[in-house]
Amino acid sequence: MSGLFDDDTPEPARRVPPAASQQRSRALIGTIVVLIVAFFLISVFTSVWTDRLWFKSVGFSEVFTKVLGTKVMLFLVFGVLMAVVVGANVAVAYRFRPLFRPASQEQANLDRYREVVDPLRKWLLVAVALVLGLFAGGSGSGQWRQYLLWRNGEPFGRKDPYFKLDVGFYVFDLPWFHYLVDFAMAVIVLSLIAAAVVHYLFGGIRLQSKQDRLSGAAQVQISVLAGFFVLFKALDYWLDRFNLTNDGGGLFTGIGFTDKNAVLPSKTILAAIALICAVLFFANIFRRTWLLPSVGLVLLVLSSILLGAIWPGIVQQFQVKPSEPDKEAPYLAKNIQATRQAYGISNTQVTPYDANLIQSAAQLQADSASLPSVRLLDPSLVSDAFEQLQQVRGYYSVPHVLDVDRYQINGRTRDVVLAVRELNEAGLPDTQRNWANEHTVYTHGFGVVAAYGNMSDQNDQPVPNLNNGAPVWTEKDLPPKGELSKIQPDGSYQARVYFGETSPDYSIVGKAPGGKNVELDLPAAGAAGAETNTYTGSGGVPVGSLFNKLLYAVKFSEPNIVLSSRVNENSRILYGRTPRERVQKVAPWLTVDGDAYPAVVDGRVKWILDGYTTTDHYPNSQKDSLRSMTSDALQPNTTYATLPTDEINYMRNSVKAVVDAYDGSVKLYKWDDDPIVNAWSRAFPNAIQPKAKIPAGLLAHMRYPEDLFKVQRNMLAAYHVTDAKTFYAGDDQWKVPEDPEIRTNKQPPYRLSIKYPGSSQSEFSLTSVFVPQKRQNLASFIAVGSDPTRPDYGKIKILRLPSNTQVPGPSQIANNFNNSDQIQTRVLPFTRGNAKVRYGNLLTLPVGDGLLYVQPLYIQRNTGEGTYPQLRFVLATFGDEVGIGTTLSEAVNDVLGVSNGGGTSSAGSGGNGSGSTSGGGGAVSGDVRSLLTQASDKFTEAQRALRAGDLEAYAAATKQAQDLVEQALRASERSSASPSPSGSPSPSAPSG
Repeated sequence: MSGLFDDDTPEPARRVPPAASQQRSRALIGTIVVLIVAFFLISVFTSVWTDRLWFKSVGFSEVFTKVLGTKVMLFLVFGVLMAVVVGANVAVAYRFRPLFRPASQEQANLDRYREVVDPLRKWLLVAVALVLGLFAGGSGSGQWRQYLLWRNGEPFGRKDPYFKLDVGFYVFDLPWFHYLVDFAMAVIVLSLIAAAVVHYLFGGIRLQSKQDRLSGAAQVQISVLAGFFVLFKALDYWLDRFNLTNDGGGLFTGIGFTDKNAVLPSKTILAAIALICAVLFFANIFRRTWLLPSVGLVLLVLSSILLGAIWPGIVQQFQVKPSEPDKEAPYLAKNIQATRQAYGISNTQVTPYDANLIQSAAQLQADSASLPSVRLLDPSLVSDAFEQLQQVRGYYSVPHVLDVDRYQINGRTRDVVLAVRELNEAGLPDTQRNWANEHTVYTHGFGVVAAYGNMSDQNDQPVPNLNNGAPVWTEKDLPPKGELSKIQPDGSYQARVYFGETSPDYSIVGKAPGGKNVELDLPAAGAAGAETNTYTGSGGVPVGSLFNKLLYAVKFSEPNIVLSSRVNENSRILYGRTPRERVQKVAPWLTVDGDAYPAVVDGRVKWILDGYTTTDHYPNSQKDSLRSMTSDALQPNTTYATLPTDEINYMRNSVKAVVDAYDGSVKLYKWDDDPIVNAWSRAFPNAIQPKAKIPAGLLAHMRYPEDLFKVQRNMLAAYHVTDAKTFYAGDDQWKVPEDPEIRTNKQPPYRLSIKYPGSSQSEFSLTSVFVPQKRQNLASFIAVGSDPTRPDYGKIKILRLPSNTQVPGPSQIANNFNNSDQIQTRVLPFTRGNAKVRYGNLLTLPVGDGLLYVQPLYIQRNTGEGTYPQLRFVLATFGDEVGIGTTLSEAVNDVLGVSNGGGTSSAGSGGNGSGSTSGGGGAVSGDVRSLLTQASDKFTEAQRALRAGDLEAYAAATKQAQDLVEQALRASERSSASPSPSGSPSPSAPSG
């Protein structure tokens, strides 16, 4: 009952005292700040410590320690310097603030700001100094490369022609001096701004006052800072004089007439004016009048406009332009000389080459003795064939563009197209995509796949009918079988590829004592189960300890690294696995070539990469974009992560890098005696090994770097001309031709063995051609020796065609092939229905005092699974004659109009003639020709029926056409068996 009389009025909510609420908010904010700081520190520690472990695992701890130590040192030096100087200026400005401030509306408005700032001034001072110090430290640490080059540089042994200073001054010293001067100016500007703000806030600067707008202390401090700024500006002007040797704003890079006679004196005069202006600012400390400093500053600004911009423009417009060839000739000559030295093209051998368009059959056949070794297999087209025929399982793959190397097989040096059979986790079924499989089971690829480049067998004998379009294997299958796996000295062959271009981001390998193997090694063969294996190499970082597990769990954001039982006391984690990534990490000063190519050496798969030293500070050498120079149809978008700038004007192949595909070990070998790489060798004494330590077996597989050749090719297009006036006239400028199949990109260089005119044997080379500017006929052929075991390695040779000789260029040759009735007649039976023609690399070969073009022709089905290009024909042309055959010899004979037996053929009657349909140029029986014609008509009839929607008629006509093709095949075989030669291949439709 008492409840009836209770008061039901709710009790008012208890109000939290404001102080307690603020305390909670502060605690929450403090907690959030602590968590953010802790997360940041843990992330930084994890990144640094795991990097340390990675560098230790590859034996390059020296690089990690030196780079990190240099970065930390520069961060502290420049950060502390910025913080101390700016902080000291703020403190001085506050310390000498006026104690008495005249009453004014301006000061009254500033009082409320002073009331807020004054209690927090110490915290604000620390905060400003700390923030600026962090930015300055970050900027300084980013200069670690330039600092180490400055510390370890050496003379180039060559002097620039204008200042008579060694090239090393421009490459090693000048960039570092410029950074120091720019940093000093930035420190002074920020100090000046900070001091001016403090002086204004606390009454040292009174903008609304009619007199005495600056206090004495403010005037002194601002005068000192302004004086130092203008002093460093004078030094900046002086250094800018030397930068003219790298100025690219004119006709060419380097000093020109206007630079020498107008800009250079202007820079000297401006430096002197700035020096005088600095003295006037310093004098203002004692004279306390702004008249003289103001006059000096106005004089400096006006002089910079008149002398720095207007006067050079007048000289250029009225003195240089009217007679530019004569005025610029001596300066252009120095640019030509410097450019040829900087890019290593000064010793290029240019040979006049008549390139006869008409040659006797006997002479051309005699000079074609080296042709059977010419590579027909196109590395950019046969990737699908390699993958379809040798992939074995969906989780293996090969690159889109394969590599070309050479091997000693049965006593002969053979060009081989090869690829590594790498792991590709994207090919796993979705049901198998889980952490355990992706990171502990599928861990490595297996072996290489290789084929003979000239489509001959292991004894270098031609394979009939181009092996029905399939590659002639040098190395194939799993377990690997072939010539590469059995040529090792002791018979051993470590085919497992744990470090490759498509390896997973990380794998954990190694089994517990007494445990089972879990890594998939070889897939199941028939009824047998898959073979497993455990990695036993020395590569990778041990992750058996809980500490390392936690580190890598944080690094890869993966708790399974800590929780999984497959991570045991013997486990190692493999990461940073692509060859290019590994080389870039251990040698961050190198520019690494985009193409890592494999080689089987002493029973192991090795990745070989080329490392370049580059700069954009070589005096008077022409600058250009590295990306644009190295981009072509095969590599349209090259990237160079270690470059501070895309523009370069000096390049050397200073280092050959080798990465072991099994254990990931990295070795750097010094290749070129370059002053830049010598500086890095002094900075990291144990990182680079001498060239003499390269094993002979490894040296045999090294080659001339492709990207360096592209850069040199780009420069030689213009700088093959050494006469300045001819260069200026531009009537002898060349260009790299467009690719006939991808018109928006340049034609790539090709690797193959060629017999250069005057040489007694074929040489592994990197080749290309030039065409004249705005024309499509051929201007010259260029090749460089690519075999380092030969004396001609690295020697660039150019066969220069006479300007009055109209030899067709690549695009014109491609048009001739496309429009040849002779070729179309041979190809027609293959392309009827669901198939298309694909043209391979268009090779240019110096043969018979002329140039022979050779192009493989592939047939590929348009639709269906498992389709790949099949090599069916070889096209050739010499002069105006076009030939086609199932071998290169047959195609050349067709060009010559002779049969395989040596008689005259009805073919070779011109590029667009309708001559014989014989593969070798010999006579084809009338029966075969008639049957093929009937088959062609039936295919046409089938296509008309298909368009009309009559599927029954389409099927009947197609069946009749196929029967006719089979009859032609049997007739061709009977003809081949008879004394009358015939090289006609089977015109059967390509199999997928």
